[in-house]
Amino acid sequence: MLKGADTLEHFRRSQIGLLAARTNPAVPRDSLRLINDWYNWLFAFDDAFCEGGLMGHRASALARALPPLLEILDGRRAPDAGDPFGLALTELLHRISQAATPAQVDRWRITVKEYLFAQIWEAANREVDLIPTPEDYVLMRRITGATYTCLALIDVGGGYRLEAEEWHHPDVRTLSDLACDLIGWDNDLLSYAKERGNDKARHNLVTVLATHKTLTVQEALREVSQMHNDAIAAFIHRRSALEQWAPLPVRKYVRGLEHWVRGHIEFSLASARYLHAWPDDTRWPQAV
Repeated sequence: MLKGADTLEHFRRSQIGLLAARTNPAVPRDSLRLINDWYNWLFAFDDAFCEGGLMGHRASALARALPPLLEILDGRRAPDAGDPFGLALTELLHRISQAATPAQVDRWRITVKEYLFAQIWEAANREVDLIPTPEDYVLMRRITGATYTCLALIDVGGGYRLEAEEWHHPDVRTLSDLACDLIGWDNDLLSYAKERGNDKARHNLVTVLATHKTLTVQEALREVSQMHNDAIAAFIHRRSALEQWAPLPVRKYVRGLEHWVRGHIEFSLASARYLHAWPDDTRWPQAV
């Protein structure tokens, strides 16, 4: 999936493994290895199909590339020998199927399909040079960031199981959405400098707000920060409601959401993927 020495070095310096470790601090080694490999697949796919090259700007080309991956996810097709993404996805599906129940595999498979289809939406926006509205962006950011594909593995990696009625419970869904918002908006803040020079930061909440609300970049940054604070308050409030009824597996899952929000920040502040795009004199507050 990673072609050339420069790409390999870029991934080495990005430290994707740090994201897996920070967001899943208590899972066993074998589970962490599986989660890490999935995260690396996502980053490699994003670089190859979504952000860079012609395909990321041609919705029709990206749409034509998806059927083989969708068939692999459903176990209906063996990957072509020359398709590294298909080969890796097949291996990952096999390993997840060994570690998870059929219901957990189906949940993960659905989130991956949603992520893949959402990339067509992004490509269509690039193709016509469209900056989405704040309402559309907030909705789609939960899917385009692939975060739900990672959240679907929290209980798998932890060695426990959320039942279907628990996964779909309004409290759990709201907390999952809020976690996706926090993770996505943190990423938008931290990756804005990188994206501004690549793709005009079109799919970034800072640009979306600045464009549709006629704000300066600094004003947009402040609004994103306020939205972030409001989401944290909503998360804490909803978590209190959930704790009144939730069994242990659900409480573990919510703790996993908290690990993801915090761990993603720690990863981003240490990854050359984001910080090296900012000016040398940028100062980052020390995490405590």
